Amino acid sequence: MTHESSSSATPQRLLRRVDAIAIIVGIVIGAGIYKTPSVIASITGDSGWTLTVWVLGAALSFIGALCYAELATTYPDAGGDYHFLTRAFGRDVAFLYGWARATVIITGAIALLAFVFGDYVSTIVSLGTHSTAWWAALIVIALTAINIVGLRVSVRTQNVLTAIEVTGLVAVVLAGVVAPSTVHFDPPPFATSVELGKLGGAMIFVLLTYGGWSEAAYIARELKGRRAIVDALLASLAIIAVGYLGVNAALLNGLGFAGLSESKTPAADLMARAFGQAGANALAVFVAIATLTSINATMIVGARGDYAIGRDWPALEYLGRWNVLRAAPVVAYLLQAAIALSLIAFGAMQFDGFEAMVNFTAPVFWAFLFLVGVALFVLRARDPVAVRPFVVPLYPLTPLVFCVSCAFLFYSSVAYAATNDAVHIALWLMMTGVAALVVVRYANKRIGR
Repeated sequence: MTHESSSSATPQRLLRRVDAIAIIVGIVIGAGIYKTPSVIASITGDSGWTLTVWVLGAALSFIGALCYAELATTYPDAGGDYHFLTRAFGRDVAFLYGWARATVIITGAIALLAFVFGDYVSTIVSLGTHSTAWWAALIVIALTAINIVGLRVSVRTQNVLTAIEVTGLVAVVLAGVVAPSTVHFDPPPFATSVELGKLGGAMIFVLLTYGGWSEAAYIARELKGRRAIVDALLASLAIIAVGYLGVNAALLNGLGFAGLSESKTPAADLMARAFGQAGANALAVFVAIATLTSINATMIVGARGDYAIGRDWPALEYLGRWNVLRAAPVVAYLLQAAIALSLIAFGAMQFDGFEAMVNFTAPVFWAFLFLVGVALFVLRARDPVAVRPFVVPLYPLTPLVFCVSCAFLFYSSVAYAATNDAVHIALWLMMTGVAALVVVRYANKRIGR
């Protein structure tokens, strides 16, 4: 290689399984697990059903992970599910997904997480007017700089942050054990029946809290060993599922079902009950660390998706440059940071509109995730001779369950957006993607490729 960075350079297999686990766990475990248990308990109205939907969420996540494991081991690529969609449905469909992901889904998640971090840090050190936004911008810049330094530094940072993040879950579980006794199950588990619609509503929040594991596909190409992504995905989800179920059991044990369903900050209440104000303060630190962990991991996989778009579309060739010495797509990181900072600036002026813009992209996300599930069937039929180091068990039932669950969540997210009169936001996002596709295709023709 004669140049340090060139469009011909490609990602190398430098990541270990433990690195991949830290990235996946870091993306999934965020501030949500400290807030959603009370929401879900209030929806179900029953301790037994509350734990059941968390178990069901873990099961559906494992099913989805098995589907992704086959695709990622058969077609390992830095483009992840963007690459799978390209193979199954062509570049145009994949571009629309890549556009939505680059402009709002990933960068919006980074910005929102940065705002959560800013909220916590501003209570300790205020930077004046728009303190939260300033802290959010600073952390995006700092973590982008760490990732641009190189893969080794960013992964080491991720490993440390994830270890602290998991310690936070352990602390909540421990609090549930040592907290003064309460009336644990009143009413007893499964004492009441729950409407299917309510269970569906609870599942939306559960799967939102489990969400993010699919981003593992973006690092499959850089893992040592072609089947390593299977081990990393399943191990990560096992850690997450045990942690989530442990936290919910601890909350029920320490607060009682009524206390859990009525609390707006259940984990903080439990930590305060078990360890006093020091416990509540410690939880604030763990939540802040969890947001940092999620931001850093999201940046790692997000930039790789942008890199894949640049590699596949000559008009965006600058995005497809891979820095060999840093083992990172530097230009993609810079673009990702620029978009995230723009969203933070917009959010500082009009936060409600910003939050709506990001949250209501859920219909787009679930629609494309559904297509990834369909892609498994398409590629099995179109490419039957491909070497598949891992084959999803119980085919076609397993991917069918995954597709049905994605379709249900797409329907639910559209219905939710409709109640907030915000379906037009998702439609607007797709229209901007179509416009961008027309421009890029024209630019490709102009340069003759």
